Amino acid sequence: MTTPTLAPSAPRTAEVSRNTAETQITVKLNLDGTGKANLSTGIGFFDHMLDQIARHGLIDLDIQAKGDLHIDGHHTVEDVGITLGQAVAKAVGDKKGLRRYGHAYVPLDEALSRVVVDFSGRPGLEMHVPFKSGMIGTFDSQLAYEFFQGFVNHAFVTLHIDNLKGENAHHQAETVFKAFARALRMALEIDPRAAGVIPSTKGSL
Repeated sequence: MTTPTLAPSAPRTAEVSRNTAETQITVKLNLDGTGKANLSTGIGFFDHMLDQIARHGLIDLDIQAKGDLHIDGHHTVEDVGITLGQAVAKAVGDKKGLRRYGHAYVPLDEALSRVVVDFSGRPGLEMHVPFKSGMIGTFDSQLAYEFFQGFVNHAFVTLHIDNLKGENAHHQAETVFKAFARALRMALEIDPRAAGVIPSTKGSL
């Protein structure tokens, strides 16, 4: 019999805005949600990937972004990653009782990806995804890296992403984002056996 996961003592919610000459972004989230999403970035495939984070991470996610898409999607995608990272860091709080580590393998037809995350307090990204196409709709596949780099730098997590198999770039990206969501969901859970305890021998994260 598995031990039920405890609900956090306080709502883990956050709202963060980022306004620059290149982008205007607002992120609202609830880490203990049901996967509801309200997304508008101006990049259809990117919205689809963010929806995977909400749905499979069970995070209620509202992201409204306006960026200089007349140039390209780089600033918008990167800045959404930054703002989402800031919101997650704010919502997660002092990390007491957090499982801290999460991992997931997710397949989609021929594609398979593995994601491992650690809420370590130390930003770090290792991402190895050999996309088979440069563009997925209007989404530049190189921007997936920029999104995750922005996220880890501001959520203060260590993140390892590996696409193990894949011939279709859409499938590769979707397995990456779904596995990321599932790994987040695991890491963000409250461990009933360690309630109120910071998951580190250092006593802080």
